[in-house]
Amino acid sequence: MTPDAAHLLALDPVGLGGVALRAPFGPVRDAWLAALRAMLPDAAPWRRIPPDLPDNRLLGGLDLTATLSLGKPVAEHGVLAAVDQGLLLVAMAERMAPTTAARITAAMDQREITVEREGLRLTAHTRFALVLLDEGIEPEERPPAALLERLAFRITPDTTPKPMDLSRARALLPRVSMPMEMLEALVAAAAALGVASPRATLFAIRAARAAAAIAGRRVVADDDAALAATLVLAPRATRNPSAEQDESPPPPPPEDNSDTDETPPPPSPDQLQELLLAAAAANLPAHLLDEAQLKALSSRAGGGRAGAARQHAQTGRPMGARAGEPRGNNRLAVLDTLRAAAPWQALRTRPPHARIAIRREDFRIRQFKRRNETTSIFAVDASGSSALHRLAEAKGAVELLLADCYVRRDRVALVAFRGQAAEVLLPPTHALARAKRSLAALPGGGPTPLASGLDAALELARAEERAGRAALVVIMTDGRANIARDGTPGAARAQQDAMESARALRLAGVSAILLDTAPRPQPAARALADAAGAVYLPMPAADAQRMSRAVGAAVQRLEAA
Repeated sequence: MTPDAAHLLALDPVGLGGVALRAPFGPVRDAWLAALRAMLPDAAPWRRIPPDLPDNRLLGGLDLTATLSLGKPVAEHGVLAAVDQGLLLVAMAERMAPTTAARITAAMDQREITVEREGLRLTAHTRFALVLLDEGIEPEERPPAALLERLAFRITPDTTPKPMDLSRARALLPRVSMPMEMLEALVAAAAALGVASPRATLFAIRAARAAAAIAGRRVVADDDAALAATLVLAPRATRNPSAEQDESPPPPPPEDNSDTDETPPPPSPDQLQELLLAAAAANLPAHLLDEAQLKALSSRAGGGRAGAARQHAQTGRPMGARAGEPRGNNRLAVLDTLRAAAPWQALRTRPPHARIAIRREDFRIRQFKRRNETTSIFAVDASGSSALHRLAEAKGAVELLLADCYVRRDRVALVAFRGQAAEVLLPPTHALARAKRSLAALPGGGPTPLASGLDAALELARAEERAGRAALVVIMTDGRANIARDGTPGAARAQQDAMESARALRLAGVSAILLDTAPRPQPAARALADAAGAVYLPMPAADAQRMSRAVGAAVQRLEAA
């Protein structure tokens, strides 16, 4: 039986880091997890946590109940220490807070954790594997990239692995070796697939050794390396090497050794690389280009100001406590105050009839954060060139994005530019029906006053930011202007004015995305995006769904609180 990711992870959980399991809650995922748990050693810990577990539960700290009962500080280890040599499951990992991801990442890298809190110092080993239960629906809903980087496998389970006894494989694993030419072939295969992370290659090596141990081999074979390339490298691929392979000349036919008793020679390093690439290419993601674009888009859009979280005294998402006095709108954090006071009880004189002595420096107040309301401003090129190309698809994408904004309770605005000037068809509003009517009535045709459209979008963005709301400008154009800012025709002057308007967007610090709606990527649109500091997305073969998915990735990234 060919092993899969569950068998390899159960054999070498700490070495392989873990797995990102992208599947909704249901019997398929539960059966996969049950098979994985059945193959682990009996004593291996197995803990499940929510994505927003507080630090005192995750890392450990003061045991408040025992400290108050005994009158002296009592330490309590957290979940990361309790799961040493086992598996930690994170439910709804796509919603994990960045701070929680940072704590887990540090624990996985250092293999131990040290906590200094309330006068206590805790040190514990944290050698565990991580199982991220990714229940995201949209492609951009993913667990934190730092955690995905540290996991060998990213799978979507469709079958249940058959449990097997791995006791013999565990004893054999430390003695399994890999030939140098096999190692070089794995490195070359990773480079050909566009996998730049060295961790991925190391995981592939460990996965190949685990596969060999399960098969009872002390030396990694071709099938073991091919399986590792399929499970580890293929899900991380950012390009398809098949096009390059098609251009290379076909290999010479193998020699006919049927009349001799000689053993065929072992494969050369080039042949090994081709074997591993073929195995990985057969399992590349179906929408590799879309996923690569979304990944690049998210990384570039991360610096935007839209949706920035802000502190608030009484409402929002709880984010711990800080030292301070409960005055005005500040709320007292009772448990955190008690934790701060508990270690000093033996040294303090308690007031009459008081069980706990609390001083002013012990007070802790709650902290909250909430997301600023975001306004998405759509600047749509409705000129003749855009209408000739894909105005219908642009309208469909905007309508889908408007629906997304309505779900998030964001405000939307619509600017159209055609003819001699731009027009604000829809001021910032929550009314989805009104936005759809304005979009449906948008005609196409005429010259392209691109500078006027950018100026109108910038004015709306500034007005929204003055009102305390974040703004995101989504520009849909082919980048070719032929009407200047003052309404006079002329491509050279119009293009110069458009570049000045784009630079004004950058100087104002407005987050922006530019969708090049031309049939082929236009240098003018790329230059315009660079001048505006916008994320550039060429969409030469995209429909409304793909446009909506690409822009939605940036919107969600920019709105992340």
